[in-house]
Amino acid sequence: MRVNPLFAAALIAVALPVTAHADDPADPSMRSSTARARDHEAIRRMNQAQLDYVRARDARYARQYRESTAAPDTYGYGYGAGYARGDDGYAQAQAQYQRDLAAWRQAVADCRAGYYEACGR
Repeated sequence: MRVNPLFAAALIAVALPVTAHADDPADPSMRSSTARARDHEAIRRMNQAQLDYVRARDARYARQYRESTAAPDTYGYGYGAGYARGDDGYAQAQAQYQRDLAAWRQAVADCRAGYYEACGR
């Protein structure tokens, strides 16, 4: 397979790490204490704005989660308010499963014991 040299050079150029140019200690504009204080204040404001955004987003997500778990099941999957509250729907289904399993095991035992009418159940 033949590779175009320009394509290979482009891939190599993309793969090379890029040097970060932020916070250069030799930056002449940051030599004065007022410039550093101004930069510090700008960074503090940006961090505070980001913190406010994250808190508002998390509060929104929490509210949406509470609303979705309290809402009735509109999709028919059984995960609505009853499931979230821990109603006994699960316990009833588990009890029915255990009854069905016991009946099946009894039918297998009867079939193996020679009661062949139990084999078709």
